[in-house]
Amino acid sequence: MNDSNGLAFYIPGVLLLVAAGLKFPALCRNPRDELLRSVCILLTLATAVFGFTAIPTLIAVNRITGVPNAAAPVVFSLLTAFSGANIVLIFRWSSGPEDAERTRRRSRLCNVVTLAVIAAINVLFALGDAPVERLRDLDTYYASTPYIREMILLYLAAHTTAAVTMTLLCQRWARAVHGALRSGLGLIAVGYVLNLLYDIAKFSAIGARWAGSDDWDVLSSEIAPALASVSALLIATGFVLPLVSEHVTGLWRMWRRYRLLRPLSQELKAATRHSIDLATGPWTSIEIRLTQRESDIHDGILTVSPYLHAGIREKALREELEAGRSADEAAAVADAAALASAVVLWGRAQSAPEEPVPRGPSPVLTSPNSPLGLVRMSQALTKSATVRSCRRTAVPESSAP
Repeated sequence: MNDSNGLAFYIPGVLLLVAAGLKFPALCRNPRDELLRSVCILLTLATAVFGFTAIPTLIAVNRITGVPNAAAPVVFSLLTAFSGANIVLIFRWSSGPEDAERTRRRSRLCNVVTLAVIAAINVLFALGDAPVERLRDLDTYYASTPYIREMILLYLAAHTTAAVTMTLLCQRWARAVHGALRSGLGLIAVGYVLNLLYDIAKFSAIGARWAGSDDWDVLSSEIAPALASVSALLIATGFVLPLVSEHVTGLWRMWRRYRLLRPLSQELKAATRHSIDLATGPWTSIEIRLTQRESDIHDGILTVSPYLHAGIREKALREELEAGRSADEAAAVADAAALASAVVLWGRAQSAPEEPVPRGPSPVLTSPNSPLGLVRMSQALTKSATVRSCRRTAVPESSAP
């Protein structure tokens, strides 16, 4: 699997690096977001694992350091750090605000254990003697070498412990969630099952060496790297999938709300004075576009508010409730009817400024108090017969001498 040019490892590593790069700006904006920080650390470590396990990188590390097999403790350390980062991310991902302190304690403990294992791996390598460079079969070649043997067993034991822990955590959490999060946890669990198969392959090959046979070396040199490569991709994808899905879903909801608010925005266009004026170029984000539209709508409602008539709203509300509408839908239609009439009367006042502004009691519009209410009110402007009737009734009044 680990080809001489390393493309099978470099290509996934580049993809993970791109994913980490896409998350980095968000981390810069929210440096205290522990979950986001954990995601970026995980993606960075996954990138490093793929980069450093490729044959050309192993050779380069050994040549640069001048120490045969110096890349081995580096790779083992990265794999251990990646496993620890997975557990920490699951802790932070699955806990709520009420569990913040417990999550911090568990994360700190996991980090301490991970660092201790990494330190032990490097100390054991320094104490051992591995003079012959082995790029694909170091685990089996040095299976009986003092200290190097212990280093290999330690990293495999830590890797197995992390795999079992993550599989159990993901399966338990997946039963309580749905959607993209459950799919992501499923991918992570499958990835760690492959990790367990990786560990089994390694232990089996090492055990065979201890028994005096090298027939099983292929499990360590060929099968295990292939399992590790697929596993790392599944795990990283499993962590990224729910976050990407949440982001895409959020953008879709904002675009949909922006589109559904168009009728209300058009209704109040003439009365809008732009209390804020944000950039509206082709690259303007949907967050800014939506903020601009909602601000314009509220500004327009404020402008025509003196022309809102309580009687119109109450009559429309009564008709909608009698027709079987729910309270929220009836309120949205009644607000839209009063607003449509007020816009017509406001337009009349602009063409005949000498006419006095009505000072009667204005109705309290309830729909603009929530984003969903604004959307309902906007849709009522184009779909409700009651609103059309109120607008037609107001038009002759506006043209009266």
